[in-house]
Amino acid sequence: MKLNLLLTLAAVVAFGSMTAQAQSETDFTFGVNQPVPDNNPVGLTLSTNLTVAGGSISSLTVALDISGGFNGDLYAYLTGPNGGFAMLLNRVGVSNTASQFGYADPGFEVTFDDTAADSIQYYQNDSPVFNGSGQLTGTWQPEGVTIAPNSPPANFLGAPQSAMLDSFDGTDPNGTWTLFLADLSAGGQSTVVNWNLDITTVPEPSELMLLGVGLAGVVLLFRRRKQTK
Repeated sequence: MKLNLLLTLAAVVAFGSMTAQAQSETDFTFGVNQPVPDNNPVGLTLSTNLTVAGGSISSLTVALDISGGFNGDLYAYLTGPNGGFAMLLNRVGVSNTASQFGYADPGFEVTFDDTAADSIQYYQNDSPVFNGSGQLTGTWQPEGVTIAPNSPPANFLGAPQSAMLDSFDGTDPNGTWTLFLADLSAGGQSTVVNWNLDITTVPEPSELMLLGVGLAGVVLLFRRRKQTK
């Protein structure tokens, strides 16, 4: 009876340990302090090579600190080293001829997360909070809208979110990540202060299987020892 209880407790502890080890979170912050060229589709390309332990991506978030400028001018996306494409910003606020230039707020200090309550696309409709510098703050879904940024304003309204952060799920995070930003209308200068990637990974299935087999072997060994006594 006591041995069975010990075996059960050991299995619970071992399974809890295996579950805790099943994911790993790595946080990267990149100082930039570079302007986004005004009214220039060539834009600013920020690439960085990362080494991430733990297996394939299960989820990630992106943070941007951009000061100044005119938010509705900006177009920004993220690509991964082994697949994945997320449209972070695509002329926020542009929707029709009445708002053909998008929102005029000066900058962002935001986190992009697919699980956030609201999309950043029309953030002025969702009780936004701004810091002392006028930057939008908070956690938002990426815009996700992949239409050309010079499309007619009416095309933005109701366009589907087809390029989200979950496009990176299941890919290998090791290699070169690229953040691209462009300012597509004259007037105002945006500066990228820094950006951040928070990557959660999980072991490959074969690694988890080995952990499970090891646990089963421990339990079987204890049972055999009990039977021989």
